[in-house]
Amino acid sequence: MNLTSIKTPLVKPNDNIFQLIKQSIISLPENSVLAITSKIVSYSQNRLIKKVKNSKAEKHALVKKEADLYLNPNLSKYDTMLTIKENILAVNAGIDESNVSDHYLLWPKNLQSTTNKLWSSLHHHYKIKNLGMIITDSKTMPLKWGVTGTCIAHCGFFALNDYRGKKDLFNRKMKMTQVNVAEALAVAAVFQMGETNQSTPLCLISNIPFIKFSSQPPTKKELKSLKINLSDDVYAPLLTSVKWNK
Repeated sequence: MNLTSIKTPLVKPNDNIFQLIKQSIISLPENSVLAITSKIVSYSQNRLIKKVKNSKAEKHALVKKEADLYLNPNLSKYDTMLTIKENILAVNAGIDESNVSDHYLLWPKNLQSTTNKLWSSLHHHYKIKNLGMIITDSKTMPLKWGVTGTCIAHCGFFALNDYRGKKDLFNRKMKMTQVNVAEALAVAAVFQMGETNQSTPLCLISNIPFIKFSSQPPTKKELKSLKINLSDDVYAPLLTSVKWNK
């Protein structure tokens, strides 16, 4: 698998992401996936909130507004809020302050439809048959220091490879194993793009094994298959043992 991070001009509020990508990438190869950091999508939507008091209380109030479910910050020794937004477990509802001046940066709105429209425009412009796209962000992982990448929206390929019913090396049927292709690509892409001042918010991924492309955006059924109810999750004993606020 090959990954190439792509430098772009500094993205400003209300910039056109489609035009930015056209300016930064001359051509896209067949059977490739373009990773785009969610931060520049948020910038293009002007999802910036000016800091007034620049206080923890101000940010916490904004997190409560943005999150679908949240835990109060006094439960954390770091005074942060554990949240669930769009069925994704995230700290502070994905609100970011890094590489942002005097503002809070929110997650993109209408995330899947925005992804679908951008994918369609790129698919048409570059005139290639198989093109995938992922919108990425950074995430923390329980019991491990450091952030890795995560996929918060995808288009143009099937996000899950289902191996249930397949045989293992000892001819036993697999019962639970599904591989999250979108998540795996996001981890690699975010690592390649960097987390500080690299100015490389795009990453082109090619020579990808085990991927099946699609000629259309993911269906409602496909998107639903990616989500797990709290009570059905393998981590349900942890996730359901606290009282989430809405």
